[in-house]
Amino acid sequence: MPSSTIRSISITVSDDDGATAPRRTRAGRRKVVRSLGQRAVRLVARWWPILLLLPAVALLLFEASRLRASPSPAPPVSSSLGRLDPTTRLVHGVREPCLKFLSPKSIENLVFHEGSGLNAVVKRIIYKTDDDDYDSHHSEANSTYLLQHAEATRFNLFTGFQTVPEREESFKVNETVSVHCGFYSDNGGFKISVGDVRYMRTCKVVVSTCAFGGGDDLYQPIGMVNSSIGKQVCYVAFWDEVTLSTQEAEGKLTGENEMIGRWRIIVVKNLPFVDQRLNGKIPKMLTHRLFPEASYSIWVDSKYQFRRDPIGVLEALLWRTNSTFAISEHGARTNIYDEGKAIVQKHKATPEEVEVQLTQYRQDGMPDEKRLHGLKALAEASIIVRELTPLTNHFMCAWFNEVVRFTSRDQLSFPYVLWRLNMPGINMFPVCTRRDLVNSLGHTRKVKPLTQTNSDSSAA
Repeated sequence: MPSSTIRSISITVSDDDGATAPRRTRAGRRKVVRSLGQRAVRLVARWWPILLLLPAVALLLFEASRLRASPSPAPPVSSSLGRLDPTTRLVHGVREPCLKFLSPKSIENLVFHEGSGLNAVVKRIIYKTDDDDYDSHHSEANSTYLLQHAEATRFNLFTGFQTVPEREESFKVNETVSVHCGFYSDNGGFKISVGDVRYMRTCKVVVSTCAFGGGDDLYQPIGMVNSSIGKQVCYVAFWDEVTLSTQEAEGKLTGENEMIGRWRIIVVKNLPFVDQRLNGKIPKMLTHRLFPEASYSIWVDSKYQFRRDPIGVLEALLWRTNSTFAISEHGARTNIYDEGKAIVQKHKATPEEVEVQLTQYRQDGMPDEKRLHGLKALAEASIIVRELTPLTNHFMCAWFNEVVRFTSRDQLSFPYVLWRLNMPGINMFPVCTRRDLVNSLGHTRKVKPLTQTNSDSSAA
């Protein structure tokens, strides 16, 4: 081809041709991305349950491998057993002990108090019995006698047959008071061996508990100072024959001195009530009847392990506050009528039983108040510390008669007795203090009810 022809050919080059190729490439990429995204969404929508399960399965496999490698945890029931660290509470942002105890050395040097020094009205108490009256009238099925005691279906030879007028008379505070207060005998029930009675007369300070009908295990007290043992401090556990056989079956045997560790085991025969809760009120409330030579008592419910020195407890709750009676405030409720509702809701008593009791209290003028005589009205009665004086003995006798006459729930009758007697020298300590005195271990087994009773121990 001639050179002139070649030179005449023109080649047109557009500026847009260089940008067209990249633009097409980006559009293709976006299309691919959209396609992949849509596919991913479809996969997630289809398989999302499995995707959620995968992390959970991985976590379970990881935890299972950890459990196989680690030792088994201690049983939770004994988590509090033996604990001695003080219970504390927050006061103005600072942790303080709930109850300030003296040092062991100071407790050893304590001079034993022989009385609170309170100018109490009650100086002497006479315990009424109906033994002769029962034999001469009830054994002959005297219809008049039966009608007179028809309202007292749980009163029996052990308690005496308190009439309604006698109940009213028992709340009168005089220098000398006469009141029914139970008694242990062959005829009345709650029979204790001669050897046990002899031992009980040696106690100056008694720490007591009980488990009837199989009941709870026995937890050894801890935290005591050695000198307390030399001050005639007794640890006494009341059992019946059912509890004795239950404990023996688990290898817990009494020695020749009838002891298990610190506890002297006293086996009671011929319990006077079908209701085992009511049988338990005898050692709880009538300590002064069981230990006539004792000066002080500390009651501990069987679900607890007592973890403080008894002399130190007396100093902290009685001597330091110039009190004769110490009991814990209730932690959940403050009113007797709210307590009645709670008892029914928890099936601790029937609605009819509670209604009879509260109706009587309303008729007697019992106020619907949270505080009585400057004290919180409702108590939690699992720990009771007291000096055994005619004043406190009168209070406990009246309280015991109320739980016999009405329901066995002593927390329901305590406010009424407190209101009626207005006893001085009561120290109602907070729940925090109660928790410092004991380790709570809960009830370990269900109580077995009595299947048979002595015919003489049934009520009219």
